[in-house]
Amino acid sequence: MPVKIQQTNSTPLQKIEVDGVTIDIIENALKNARIEMDAVLFRTAMSPGIREQGDCFPMIANKDGKMVVGQFGSFIAPFMDAYDGELEEGDILLTNDPYMCNAAVSHLPDWLVLLPIFKGGRHIAWSAMFGHMSDNGGMVPGSIPIKATTIFQEGIRIPPTKLYKKGELQSDVLELILHNVRTPQWNRFDLNALVAACNTAAKRVKEIAERFSDDILHTAMETMLERNRAAMHHIIQNFIPEEPRVFEDYICDDGMGVGPYKLKCSMWREGDTAIFDFAGTDPQAQSSINFYLSEDMFKMFFGSFTINVVDPHIVFNDGFYDLVDVRIPEGTILKPRFPAPLSGRTHALGRIFDVLGALLGSGAPQQMLNAAGFSDSPHLFYSGYDEKGDWFQLFQIGFGGIPGRPVGDGPDGHSLWPGFTNVPCEFIESYFPLRIERYATISDSGGAGLHRGGNGLSVAYRFLCDGEIAIHDDRWLTYPWGVLGGEVGMRSTKLLVRTDGTEENLPAKCESIKVRAGDLLYFNTWGGAGWGDPLARDPDKVLADVKRNLVSPAGAKRYGVVIDNGVVDTQATASLREKMRSERAAEPPLFNFGPPIEQIKARCKEETGLIPPVAPDISASN
Repeated sequence: MPVKIQQTNSTPLQKIEVDGVTIDIIENALKNARIEMDAVLFRTAMSPGIREQGDCFPMIANKDGKMVVGQFGSFIAPFMDAYDGELEEGDILLTNDPYMCNAAVSHLPDWLVLLPIFKGGRHIAWSAMFGHMSDNGGMVPGSIPIKATTIFQEGIRIPPTKLYKKGELQSDVLELILHNVRTPQWNRFDLNALVAACNTAAKRVKEIAERFSDDILHTAMETMLERNRAAMHHIIQNFIPEEPRVFEDYICDDGMGVGPYKLKCSMWREGDTAIFDFAGTDPQAQSSINFYLSEDMFKMFFGSFTINVVDPHIVFNDGFYDLVDVRIPEGTILKPRFPAPLSGRTHALGRIFDVLGALLGSGAPQQMLNAAGFSDSPHLFYSGYDEKGDWFQLFQIGFGGIPGRPVGDGPDGHSLWPGFTNVPCEFIESYFPLRIERYATISDSGGAGLHRGGNGLSVAYRFLCDGEIAIHDDRWLTYPWGVLGGEVGMRSTKLLVRTDGTEENLPAKCESIKVRAGDLLYFNTWGGAGWGDPLARDPDKVLADVKRNLVSPAGAKRYGVVIDNGVVDTQATASLREKMRSERAAEPPLFNFGPPIEQIKARCKEETGLIPPVAPDISASN
């Protein structure tokens, strides 16, 4: 049953005639309110993940739950369909359980706050925001256990719960929740910040309605949705083929000896409708790498990607959802059956963008096709007791190389998440017992191409206290793929150097690794792949990259460029390029995946003992 809204004024909102100038004023006012949500959150949150990194996602929606402005939205409508309850003015809802809100959020550390906005006793809109909490309880600090086999091991599950009833905080409920996490002070402040951000948006929305009237606000929101729908209709008609286009990529492993896992998607158009079918995707995993992908969330990914590629000035919202049909088979890694674990879903989430980019761009590769480079969102956890006996717990997201693109090189060591930033080294060193001894790009890690792939990062963490670390990463087995002759990017590695000088190559997914004061971890992320023929790159650009330590003198030869005494040897470069052209195929394939996947699987099985995924036994439920 959908959510029931209790109103003292049940007069329906009316769509009326409104001039374009007024629509534009309201549109910009709503956009500013959405930006103010972030400003309030960042100034009042406590954890570095939200306060410094920006791991949060705001939204303002119309009364039906359709996002009008936001960052990564589309979670109110799935929630409304799942919540069998009543809401009144002053109620604020909290939830984090994907299985109880139709995957409005996709793992338990994301705490979602939803606020129905009332004016004069009438429900006129929604504000909502979720943020990634530093801890959610469960079997490991940080609440993203690699070896979880059920969601019950991943921490407290909060069903859709009224955190506030008619404006009154339900303190007993809040204390019960915070009693189950390792960082209750951070969670309390971060949750208060989420609520404050939603209240700020509600205040601004009511101010707009008071200035212009409820019906004009309603009309402006509907017009913004219609504009987006018209733009997306045009994009779908022009960029989605009627004949199916198929692409597949792989998550390297599940951290428990199984992998790689295939993500497969077919895309085509029937009339006005774009269809995405994930038939052929591998079965759900035994571990936490499952990604419960709601159909609305994928529509949001699709819309955000295409609008930013085609026309970033279009206000992105949920207006186009009826133009997209998403089909995700149940029991796969993208729609696991309860109670499958979900906390490590970031690997599949990141890889979805590589798949989506390939599907949409391969029809017009010179204009729209990026190489692979989103690929993942690596995590580092470090926890223990400091010299004073106080508990510390670091959760940090690392960044890799952005791929080469039709418009130019990929940025080095950057995030493709909208709004994410690196946490300043000074902040980390001030709040945690560690020292960052290196923070640099990895030369030659970006794939060579006409447009170079961005380099990955090497961050060296010196641990100053005994403790435990956990690492969540991918792209250690499969390569970020290049396009149009571009080369693959470098894969990720993790190296732990002990105080006695011994070295340990750590798996990309590992936890409960004991570290001692003085140990040094080299956290090396993947490089973005290259775009276009490396031999067509201007030798002066290659020389500039060498001078900036982004490409080594030896790596310059991947571009057929010879650097001698800090200058380009023009004659030697011409000879080398002629030789390299003569030795390669006349026409490079559209995609360069590196070694064939079957060869990678065979090598991986021999080296690591990984086995391919099979359908898990889901008959037993914990």
